Amino acid sequence: MLALSLMAAFAAHAATGPEFDAQRLSHDVKVLSSDEFEGRGPNTAGETKTVNYLIEQFKAAGLQPGGDIVKGQRSWTQDVPLGRFEIKGPVTLSVSDGKTVQPLKQGDDLAVRAAMNGAKLVDFKNAPLVFVGYGVTAPERQWDDFKGQDLKGKLAVVLINDPDFETGQGDFGGKAMTYYGRWTYKYEEMARRGALGTIIVHETAPASYGWNTVKNSNTNVMYDIVRKQPQQAHAPMEAWIQRDLAVDLFKRGGLDFEALKKQAQTRDFKPAELKGVTLSAKYAVDAQVIVSKNVAARVAGAKSPNETVIYSGHWDHLGVGLPDAKGDKIYNGAVDNGTGIAALLELARAYGKAPKPARSVVFLAVTAEEKGLLGSEYYAANPLYPLATTVGVINMDALSPHGVARNFTISGSARLDLLDQLVAKARQWNLVYAPDPKPEAGHFFRSDHFPFAKRGVPAISYGSGDDLVDGGLAAGHKIEESYVTNNYHQPSDEWSADWSFAGMSHDLGMLYALGRDLADSTAWPNWSKDAEFRAARDATAAKRK
Repeated sequence: MLALSLMAAFAAHAATGPEFDAQRLSHDVKVLSSDEFEGRGPNTAGETKTVNYLIEQFKAAGLQPGGDIVKGQRSWTQDVPLGRFEIKGPVTLSVSDGKTVQPLKQGDDLAVRAAMNGAKLVDFKNAPLVFVGYGVTAPERQWDDFKGQDLKGKLAVVLINDPDFETGQGDFGGKAMTYYGRWTYKYEEMARRGALGTIIVHETAPASYGWNTVKNSNTNVMYDIVRKQPQQAHAPMEAWIQRDLAVDLFKRGGLDFEALKKQAQTRDFKPAELKGVTLSAKYAVDAQVIVSKNVAARVAGAKSPNETVIYSGHWDHLGVGLPDAKGDKIYNGAVDNGTGIAALLELARAYGKAPKPARSVVFLAVTAEEKGLLGSEYYAANPLYPLATTVGVINMDALSPHGVARNFTISGSARLDLLDQLVAKARQWNLVYAPDPKPEAGHFFRSDHFPFAKRGVPAISYGSGDDLVDGGLAAGHKIEESYVTNNYHQPSDEWSADWSFAGMSHDLGMLYALGRDLADSTAWPNWSKDAEFRAARDATAAKRK
């Protein structure tokens, strides 16, 4: 009887919670992803429009400013200084095998990023290429892909993802990507080793996206946090290469790409030079420091205002970039991440109408996620509210604008109390937890919860389900595959009048209830005892007593 009465109480709670309006969600996405907002690139007119729109909506919701303190008062924004790097003029690339010199095309053959090491000009001739497998140094796994190879003056050619990706078994967690599999790690590791450059071989399955995504994400303006010694994090050249071109270069250098790839999946792998094959490059880089903005709104807690629950999402997208086949240059970012910001605004409206929670709740719209989680990284390194007394972070990135699902997921396979609470809460909304369907894609490292997580704050990035009430898994998978193939990081990620937003409006009731429970509680969720972020959280335990 007790169980039945509890279920009835849960159902009543779910039914009587705040309403989340699908039409308002649609309107916010439509506005934010309109051509007028120019793809919401940081440090553009699109940023100014976006920030103004968010502040206007947070004010209308009845929230208070939660950003930097200016003249003794909280403002609506947090300044985020960023290095801005843009290739100016032509990109001249060529490869030589000692017999012929073959010109290469930026965006088609290679996707070369603007240098972020402080150089105003990248100019080198006939640099040797060395294949370094997956480019991993992991002492705790007794793994070293370099075997003493000196990379100074050389270009390191490296595979994307982990050595386990293809077999699904091994020392790197099987199919689930570790941080060693991320392109960010590859670039960082080669820079630490003094390489002239890093060239990542693109393959759609282990990257989890096609060449168009690589091209569009790497050939436009790049950003980074401001570093005292940027050359320690960035080699002069950072690039991706088309797989077929890489295979051809290996062959011309006397190597078998597939055979070496298999070797790279073992501890015995040794680096191999593409004999006689060299690359030349020349391009100018405009480097400057700009200031972008995180937007922060707050509901001050009635009992414990110094304890904070955060809802987050990134407001930025890719801005204006290379044109697609139709000549469209505006990367509108409707799903990514107009949906997450629309969700953030709807949650803010609900909290603005409700009685004040015991703890404070902050709504954080961060910048430059598309440039490497830079807005959230800056916040986590320079928090507006102490991380030790941040209860948890609920991030929302690229939610589904389609119908109601029977399930939900989170990015990655994190083990933490916050997920347990979400799973329990989901039952009241007839939702079941489905583990990340593609842990090999490394989504855990690709969303704005990660800078918080690695500092110990319990943090998740919520993902819409794929088992649709109308059409089941078949319909859900079709929508997801179509989006990744045809729209992700492309100008075609645009608002559609066909989107119902029914799933989002349904799921937001659950995310509201989860955040509200955290905000009205005195408990402190943590990571599981074997989670890699547990130690960082436990180190600040004394500040939560």
